[in-house]
Amino acid sequence: MSTAELGRVPFLPAETLQAHHVYEPLDGRFRAAARMRQALLREENGWPIGQWPADGEKQRPLGSYLAPEHGDANFITPEVAALVRREIAYREDDALIDQDRLFRNMLSSMPATFSLVGPLKLRPRLATGVLRRVQPGFVQKVTDVLFEHSPARRHPAFTMDRTAFDALIKVDTTAGVSGFVALEVKFTETGNEPPARLRPRYDELSTQSGLFVDPDHPALRTAPLQQLWRQHMLAFAMIKAGLYSEGRFVVLAPALNRPIQEALALYRAHLRPDGIVSFDVVTFETWIRSMRRTGIKEASALWHRYANYEPVDALI
Repeated sequence: MSTAELGRVPFLPAETLQAHHVYEPLDGRFRAAARMRQALLREENGWPIGQWPADGEKQRPLGSYLAPEHGDANFITPEVAALVRREIAYREDDALIDQDRLFRNMLSSMPATFSLVGPLKLRPRLATGVLRRVQPGFVQKVTDVLFEHSPARRHPAFTMDRTAFDALIKVDTTAGVSGFVALEVKFTETGNEPPARLRPRYDELSTQSGLFVDPDHPALRTAPLQQLWRQHMLAFAMIKAGLYSEGRFVVLAPALNRPIQEALALYRAHLRPDGIVSFDVVTFETWIRSMRRTGIKEASALWHRYANYEPVDALI
């Protein structure tokens, strides 16, 4: 039996997790396996283990955490690591970028975003091929890729907070108008992270957008749906403000992360089928296959890092 055959990761014994410094009692099934996968990758490449937490007196080695001098290893290639440094140097005002998580936490969705999307920014022509595969019939040409993007944080025309997308891919659409694919990337997250403080502006946009079957539904305002709700409304507000003519809101997440996949299915159930900004879920596996078929060289390494659980299976 294997993860590939069964479509689910194994439960790992505590002693096995402890042997690789990844025993975290609060981890769920997928996060524990993903943490182990990253630790095995670190060991395979000889990257030194990091101490957690990054500061404080009670530090301990954590297998899914990199030593500070090896932060570039958190990205799929040195070229992507160099892109990350440029992006954070010129980041948008008020952007939320935790550099410790970005460079050292191998489970964070922040480095996963740059590793999965960064190669598209580095190769715009091939980016078009990938987007045509994952959003068929919508993308004519990719024109730009932005990271940790909001059109204007705290602005009254939008969500009046710091809601942003992990990445936003600007496109010319097949209809000949300006468009975007707004990306939220989930790696090991379950959606049950603490929600943002509710604001009156959310209620206004929820009703105005026409995206939701019941715009006042309380489930939209709590975990695991609230962040998706806010981002989807931000996407609507960008079209309403005239910045784009068409848009799509897409979540990238591993197929094996069942908690987040269940949360995404629940969110979809709250959406009207005729919403101005469509919603889609693309798995890490589908995204990486599309990169491979388009000829992006990093695809094999991405598969090994984020989709190959054979090394974890071998521990059972």
